[in-house]
Amino acid sequence: MGKFCEVCKKGILTGNNVSHANNRTKRIWAPNVQNVRVIVNGTPKRMSVCTRCLRSGKVERAI
Repeated sequence: MGKFCEVCKKGILTGNNVSHANNRTKRIWAPNVQNVRVIVNGTPKRMSVCTRCLRSGKVERAI
């Protein structure tokens, strides 16, 4: 699926690199997504979760 958080639905943003000469080329900003095992409805499941959701405690990691 790529750079996509399954908890907060955060995904890729697109824009331009702008040089000093004002040349524009396409670029992306991707969230820091980790593949982790989390507890969902009492069972462990592997999900792609951004580090902001991990740090804020929106998911419970399976150990």
